[in-house]
Amino acid sequence: MRNIKLTIEYDGTNYHGWQIQPNGITIQEVIQTALATLTKTHTQIIGAGRTDTGVHAAGQVANFFSDSDLSPGSIRKALNSTLPEDVVITDVQDVPPDFHARFSAVSRTYRYTILNREFPSAFLGSTTYFFPRPINTDQINDICNASIGERDFSSFQRTGSERINPVCTVLDASCWRDEDLVYFQIEADAFLRGMVRALVGTVLKLQATPDPIHRFQRILDARDRSAAGPSAPARGLSLIAVKY
Repeated sequence: MRNIKLTIEYDGTNYHGWQIQPNGITIQEVIQTALATLTKTHTQIIGAGRTDTGVHAAGQVANFFSDSDLSPGSIRKALNSTLPEDVVITDVQDVPPDFHARFSAVSRTYRYTILNREFPSAFLGSTTYFFPRPINTDQINDICNASIGERDFSSFQRTGSERINPVCTVLDASCWRDEDLVYFQIEADAFLRGMVRALVGTVLKLQATPDPIHRFQRILDARDRSAAGPSAPARGLSLIAVKY
């Protein structure tokens, strides 16, 4: 059996996240359906990250086992001819048998995109968060620097999450502006459910307040979701890359 790695990009607007569930169509479901058409057998894929409803990806990774003799290029072409237009396979590779898209990963990078101007966009509404108030990227970068390292991120974990260990190591975090778009990007060895959106909502709230670093540290120390700010909408979030 071959172990085959997929790199995937998708617009998550019309999907109920990555993982198969009974109440709506998901990315995993449409790819497995396309694979069943290609291989004539049910094939389960393993994803690197379980993106939530409405979240996008430019570098999601998955793997599956198959006895297909098709070349990687042929698999990519066949899948893309079957998948809906908002889900695209960008790369296919044969990988060692012990490769696991989720557990072999050493880090994941997420990017949150904010449209920061006085009026919304007719074209960017599904992939950005429209935020008309001023954004101080210098202040946000100071908060980003305070988040780097091994931290207990309980205050940024979605209520009801099943994850037992709330400690994550943030490897890099930054914020920058490109004309009307503001980007918040974070790389970590692991993420809690809802963590990035809660961080974005919190830093947007703190960036206009006195002593935001101290306030952010107090939120971390509280280890309580109610201490942090509201979660930013899902539509601005994308899984950018997974490192192995």
